[in-house]
Amino acid sequence: MDYEAVLEEVAAFVRPLVGRGQVARYIPALACVDANAFGIAVADVDGGVYGVGDWQTPFSVQSISKAFSLALVLAEGGDMIWERVGTEPSGNPFNSLVQLEYENGIPRNPFINAGALVVTDRLQTLTGDAGAATLELMRAESGNRDVRFDLEVAASEGDNGDRNAALAYFMASYGNLDNDVPTVLDHYFRQCSIEMNCRDLALAGGFLARHGLRADGTRLLPRREAKQVNAVMLTCGTYDAAGDFAYRVGLPGKSGVGGGIVAVVPGRCTICVWSPALDPRGNSVAGVAALDHFTSLTGLSVF
Repeated sequence: MDYEAVLEEVAAFVRPLVGRGQVARYIPALACVDANAFGIAVADVDGGVYGVGDWQTPFSVQSISKAFSLALVLAEGGDMIWERVGTEPSGNPFNSLVQLEYENGIPRNPFINAGALVVTDRLQTLTGDAGAATLELMRAESGNRDVRFDLEVAASEGDNGDRNAALAYFMASYGNLDNDVPTVLDHYFRQCSIEMNCRDLALAGGFLARHGLRADGTRLLPRREAKQVNAVMLTCGTYDAAGDFAYRVGLPGKSGVGGGIVAVVPGRCTICVWSPALDPRGNSVAGVAALDHFTSLTGLSVF
């Protein structure tokens, strides 16, 4: 497939949508990002990478990091994590407190903030440094040792993280956190602050397209657990818009409020698109449209 030509057509198609929506102003360090930026990259399972637009401009990955921390928890500790977090769509905003009280401090899935905090807590127990473990995985799989935390973004999230703190303390009251809340929050904010570009993220997510195999050919996840991560990405990876994303795009995907989305075509490739202007549910307006057009043009979908 001529991915370069496909990506050029996708970029032309979504150009009128770039800049529509709002950047994530509730995180002050992200409020000044250029809303008119757009980049998209494809990494095939053999390591070939193709991109157009601002595909080599770094951005804050935010919640995209949750897919990598979940994969590490499954790799290090097996599927015991599913005793502490569910696999169902929430139907509520990503930072909602509503369901935790009804469901005894067990988050619906690992990609809403409450669920990601539980995953971070478990990764901290397994590795001793959850943030560094997530960063190292993303560095290794992207092949870019310069990938780093953006400490300004991490500090900005910490200064404005009262809702996440409330989620964490509430779950701790039910015994669903092993580590102290400030430690869990620190590692959570740091992993969300990781800065990468479309090229790096498309490569980093390649193990999900290769059914759990890392870039060097070693196995990160058993095929069954790679399937689990992809399945939860499909049903929960774009918050309370997951049904619409599955309907339009037809791929497992994980979005972040930095404007990025990573999508997986199992057995074929990984796609990363970035455009910082978000819809009210926290997903990139132009990014979702780009992935919709990509799957329509290529026929690459799980359906």
